[in-house]
Order: sequence, then structure tokens, then C-alpha cells
Amino acid sequence: MSQHQTAANAGDDDPLHWVFAAAQAADDKLGHNTVIIDVGNVLAITDHFLITTGRNVRQVRAIAEEIEEQLTILDGPKPRLIEGKQEAEWLLMDFGDFVVHVFDESSREHYDLEQLWSDQPRIAWEPATT
Repeated sequence: MSQHQTAANAGDDDPLHWVFAAAQAADDKLGHNTVIIDVGNVLAITDHFLITTGRNVRQVRAIAEEIEEQLTILDGPKPRLIEGKQEAEWLLMDFGDFVVHVFDESSREHYDLEQLWSDQPRIAWEPATT
């Protein structure tokens, strides 16, 4: 995928379509600093990381639940694995073609995935306006 791929030109058969749907669901629950990183060129296990932040444990869980619910409503992929739900400091949802990372603020700063993957392209994404 190119850096210039956007929600507007990602069709239902494009896995990136589901990444954008997950990003929108995170935004709907007030996830912030949401980024999408294209890791497909360097990882064989997934194509994209979606990273977002909740302000507290309750919000981290709410964001993850909203992502799962919205993808279900849209007949999207189901998570193969969800880790960290109990602690909700770093909640990981593996959807196969993409992995969602929902952090609390201190964990996101500590693990700094954006820096770790800084050599990989970002995918442009903007929340839908209402």
C-alpha cells in the first residue's frame, strides 16, 4: 500500500478498508493520536498496525470493544486474538491483515511503537466528519 491510500479509495475487498473502519471506531470512542503504519514490507504476519490511545483503563477497553462491535456490524473480520484486556494498559487485537494496539497514555509513551517503526510509511487517515 502506498502512503497516499485513503479511506475514500479503500474498497470493501481491500484489507485497509477494515483498518480505516477500526480507526473510525476508535475515534468514535475518543481514541486520540491514532496512526496507521504500513508494516507489510518488513513483517510476514501482518500488513498494518493501527495505534491509538485511551486516557484511562475504562476508555482503553471501550475503544477495543467499539472496534470489535463496529467491524462485526459491518461484516468485517473478527479478532483472532485479543491480549491485555484485563490490564488494559496495552490492549492488542490481532485481525490477521492488521493489528490494533490500544494503549493508555503512559504505556504508549513507554513502548513508543511509532519510533520503533519510524522507517515504515504512515497511511493517511482522517476521522469522518459529521
